[in-house]
Amino acid sequence: MSIQVSELSKIYGEQRAVDAISFELKKGEITGFLGPNGAGKSTTMKMITGFLPPSSGTASVCGFDIVTQSLEVRRRVGYLPESNPLYYDMYIGEFLEFIAGVHQLGKIGRQRIDQVVKLTGLQPERHKKIGALSNGYKQRVGIAQALLHDPEVLILDEPTTGLDPNQLADIRQLIKELGSNKTVILSTHIMQEVEALCDRVIIINKGKIIANDTLIRLQQHNTQQGYLQISFGEPVTVAELAAIPGVSRVLAREDHTWQLFTNEVDNVRKNLLQFALINNRNILSLQSNSQSLESIFRELTKAAGPITATN
Repeated sequence: MSIQVSELSKIYGEQRAVDAISFELKKGEITGFLGPNGAGKSTTMKMITGFLPPSSGTASVCGFDIVTQSLEVRRRVGYLPESNPLYYDMYIGEFLEFIAGVHQLGKIGRQRIDQVVKLTGLQPERHKKIGALSNGYKQRVGIAQALLHDPEVLILDEPTTGLDPNQLADIRQLIKELGSNKTVILSTHIMQEVEALCDRVIIINKGKIIANDTLIRLQQHNTQQGYLQISFGEPVTVAELAAIPGVSRVLAREDHTWQLFTNEVDNVRKNLLQFALINNRNILSLQSNSQSLESIFRELTKAAGPITATN
């Protein structure tokens, strides 16, 4: 495993900011790390990167302990903090040269700077001072410095803040490509971003992990109902549809179109196809509506019990 966290806690006085959390992440996996403001996300990421010492528990990155082997951990982690600290009086190239020196990249430093400038789309602004950049380009500089030493693990705290739609698409594609051979932790409040990019979702609330699973399984285990919307070529009665196994409620729409509510979307879809075949009914359209990550997030952060899981 690239990242192993066991019973990790951070306590400030009487406040337990992170409360005995455990999880494992593997290479080639993009994980969405979600939670309300103040839930403990940034504190957890700072502990994993070695910026904050834990109060108790252990964690390792690529086999190196975050406390006793902190320098080795930092060599293998690229970190973009939420605040994105930059030197505004430096030019982009000058700043990246400074970061290359910090990582002791030596002769390959210039080559890596050229690569990350191209990857992050900084070429048009490369001649400017960082302080003169738009918020979106400042964010790109932050991502560039996180990538510069080609780390095995990327920890990105709100990486797309301030990006316009075109920049957003470019950076999302970059993160997706990087996730194929790195371990990526992505913290964001943009749920569509997590749905588009992430293989796994961890949700933390009040310092505790309340969900840790793939997005698909979170949707399957979610207690709220989804529905199927179906249109037939011929008339169908409410009683016929209500009798289909797994259907809990039937709602009539217009033009022989119905919404069938269920906790078993996949099973009801199969049962509908069988119903149409047996009763010689033509299905004109069939669409499913599963719960969005946003609705799952709202439900879980209001609920009490955790949903953990699975490899």
